[in-house]
Amino acid sequence: MNPVVLIAEELAPAAIEVLAHDFDVRHVDGTDRPALLSALSEADAVIVRSATQIDAEAVAAAPRLKVVARAGVGLDNVEVPAATARGVMVVNAPTSNIVSAAEQAVALLLAVARNTASASSALKAGEWKRSKYTGVEVQGKTVGVVGLGRIGVLFAQRIAAFGTRLIAYDPYIQPARAAQLGVRLVGLEELLRESDFISIHLPKTPETVGLIGEKELAIVKPGVRIVNAARGGLVDEQALADAIAEGRVAGAGVDVYSKEPCTSSPLFAFDNVVATPHLGASTHEAQDKAGLAVAKSVKLALQGEFVPDAVNVQAGGVVAEDVRPLLPLAEKLGRAFTAVAGGVAASVTVEVRGEIVSHDVSVLKLAATKGLFSSVVEEQVTYVNAPHLAAERGVEVTLATLAETAEQPTLVTVRGALPDGRTVSVSGTVTHSGARDVLKLTEVDGFDVEIGAEGILLFLRYADRPGVVGTVGTLLGESGINIAAMQVARREAGGETLMTLTVDQALGADLLTSAAESIGATAASAADLRDE
Repeated sequence: MNPVVLIAEELAPAAIEVLAHDFDVRHVDGTDRPALLSALSEADAVIVRSATQIDAEAVAAAPRLKVVARAGVGLDNVEVPAATARGVMVVNAPTSNIVSAAEQAVALLLAVARNTASASSALKAGEWKRSKYTGVEVQGKTVGVVGLGRIGVLFAQRIAAFGTRLIAYDPYIQPARAAQLGVRLVGLEELLRESDFISIHLPKTPETVGLIGEKELAIVKPGVRIVNAARGGLVDEQALADAIAEGRVAGAGVDVYSKEPCTSSPLFAFDNVVATPHLGASTHEAQDKAGLAVAKSVKLALQGEFVPDAVNVQAGGVVAEDVRPLLPLAEKLGRAFTAVAGGVAASVTVEVRGEIVSHDVSVLKLAATKGLFSSVVEEQVTYVNAPHLAAERGVEVTLATLAETAEQPTLVTVRGALPDGRTVSVSGTVTHSGARDVLKLTEVDGFDVEIGAEGILLFLRYADRPGVVGTVGTLLGESGINIAAMQVARREAGGETLMTLTVDQALGADLLTSAAESIGATAASAADLRDE
């Protein structure tokens, strides 16, 4: 009997064709919960879009299930940990909408430049007012691109054809890579002051929420036009509305909002704001690409072959049992490295020490690379696209193995050289508590530590002196942030010191800055090491 592929939502005919010859393709309405659970009982694979919930209950109802495929980018409706615990592969289509999203940003920029939407509405209402809707040319203008990930690069390539001057802010891309794209890297403040147009292309993280707010909008070039087709909340909507009302910002194109669906925003009051209901991925081509991509992944998975867009670890590839516990450790070390370094290094070495190197540990390099970029790019980072993300940013990642260790039976270190010449390292190991693997950090940038590699970690570097711990604890406590663990490491009394704290919830950028300023910290960063 052929494996059963259950399609729970509408899929492109071309995608169904990929599956039809080798599998028993069945259909169900994924929003009809009883029908879905019943159909899953015989399914080897299920393909969904955004309306069908594949949670722990759904996974438990599918004893034969091998792969869950989301025909799109996000995985909010798929409970990945539940699938992973059952050894079920989860795949998505991370690049299916990037062209559509980039084109939407270009469309918004042009519409704002020429007052297209308001002029169209006025004409349809019987008003012929050409002079009222006089716009500006794009040619010869400076366009600032905030974020040079895949979509940002596609946007930059397209808008460059209009004869623009391109500058960009992205602390996670190497200047040489930007130069190859014809883009000059600048600081955020310089970009704000110089740009005639600004387009946002960043992922939504605690660090990027509110990145463009009242303070930033106060220093923009007068008459700037701003486009956000990335994620809601990156631009403070009220602050942007105030800047438009005051005339500092000449217009805006907005496709995303801090709360969606959004039918009320202060931005909707202005004729010079083009607002669309999150249409970035809403093209026939993007939807077809997503369906076709996951159909191919399902076919590979059910044939036992390597799957490029698998997003969970345990279900993808053959990894030695002794190496498996090191996969989440290596990934978390990569995340911690990026936080401590404050950016992506020019080159990174993943060092693996101990008897474990008698196995093939090359997957640990991939795991660390995945961690390096997990918090700094828009798309879902997988074990396959992580090397491509590194190559796109000019980051060389290598693996080094040594059979001996100094103290730990197994030690993994992520060590990188930064563009400014600094070297940063983060090390960790796995211990065992009963049947549970315990992931620990053992070293952070030359400081010996022993703290769990889990939760949200804060790293504060400062000159050793009395009262610092109390100051930080009081500030966080007053802000409602609970400290779960803390460790202070120093090389000598009165010398440079590293405080590492585990806290129960994410800190906003402002609070982290306040904590650093309160103790005169020379460096402060946060790493989210929570399980995805």
